[in-house]
Amino acid sequence: MKRVFSSVLASVLALAATAAFAQSKPPLKLGAILDMSGLYADITGPGSETAAKMAVEDFGGEVLGRKIEIIAADHLNKADLSASIARDMLDNQGVEALIDVAASATALAAGEIAKARNKIVIFNGPASIRLSNEACGPYTVHYAYDTFAQANVTGLATVKSGFETWFFLTADYAFGQDLEKDTTNVVVKSGGKVLGGVKHPLNTSDFSSFLLQAQASKAKVVGLANAGGDTINAIKQAAEFGLMKSGGQKLSPLLAFITDIDSIGLETAQGLLLAEAFYWDLDDDTRAFSKRFMARVKRMPTAAQAGIYSSVGHYLKAVKAAGTTDSAAVIKVMKDTPINDMFAKNGKIRADGRMVHDMYLFEVKKPSESKGRWDDYKLLATIPGNEAFQSLELSRCPLVKK
Repeated sequence: MKRVFSSVLASVLALAATAAFAQSKPPLKLGAILDMSGLYADITGPGSETAAKMAVEDFGGEVLGRKIEIIAADHLNKADLSASIARDMLDNQGVEALIDVAASATALAAGEIAKARNKIVIFNGPASIRLSNEACGPYTVHYAYDTFAQANVTGLATVKSGFETWFFLTADYAFGQDLEKDTTNVVVKSGGKVLGGVKHPLNTSDFSSFLLQAQASKAKVVGLANAGGDTINAIKQAAEFGLMKSGGQKLSPLLAFITDIDSIGLETAQGLLLAEAFYWDLDDDTRAFSKRFMARVKRMPTAAQAGIYSSVGHYLKAVKAAGTTDSAAVIKVMKDTPINDMFAKNGKIRADGRMVHDMYLFEVKKPSESKGRWDDYKLLATIPGNEAFQSLELSRCPLVKK
């Protein structure tokens, strides 16, 4: 009897020791650098933090005996603050990898900090093609979309529809400049012509002077190379100016999200052509995820938020498979493993860090076509990833061998 008791006691003590050892391991922290309060807050912000935490929960909450934590911070759309947050997260808070870093200028700043420390950084909110070109690194991943794909899908479709003359309203920073440049290339290559453009400050409330210039250009298309609150304000004010109804011009938002359309309303947004990397009502998988997200956030997920969920899950699976958080080992598994989930089917991370996946061309529904709130898009085309994104042969990433 004593021997049985001793054996049981030894087993209990061994289990307790194992649990204590696991608890003594530091948590695996992922740092989300987001726009939590500014013009991109609906696109990323608290919704992206929630999506990341959903991915952690669905994974099981721990990996390699370490509890997984999401640490979120607001960069206030300031590049220097983004760099400072990234530095603090990686140097002082024990963060293993950075995620999202919404907005391109802030992403470029934080990306350099991660690169200098050989840490993985996964971009979802920012769109600048520079992130997988000149600013690429061995541990950078550009996941959801980029300016090349947005321009390629929307610009090509618009020109093919007979809208061949363009005028740009461009947010005056890295993202807007890249989006205008990439769209111009597509328009000209497709036989169209750019008649002019004007740059506006980030977070512009009054677009009247810019819209008057667009109106005076007589261009068939006014391309909006901006995002978030700037896109919403530009579309609403363009409708007030009568650009579409009386002027006959067509607005083309080059990076728009379901939250933007919800804010604008179908009465004003109907007929817009836009490219998206994700839509909640594409299939059973997208609907199931979006229903769970909606229950928490009270709105449908954007492509950036859906990308966060997918990329965090992909990273954690790679950590488990690699048996370590070492950046080189984890990124190898991430690049070797196809991505099949609610966001992408047979997605692939290339040598330049670009995650290649299908993109979608949508037309915004008329109010009479919608069954209710969030039922906003009609799918016009599915564009394979190798057609939507810049080819590896054209990449300017130093890691790509020519």
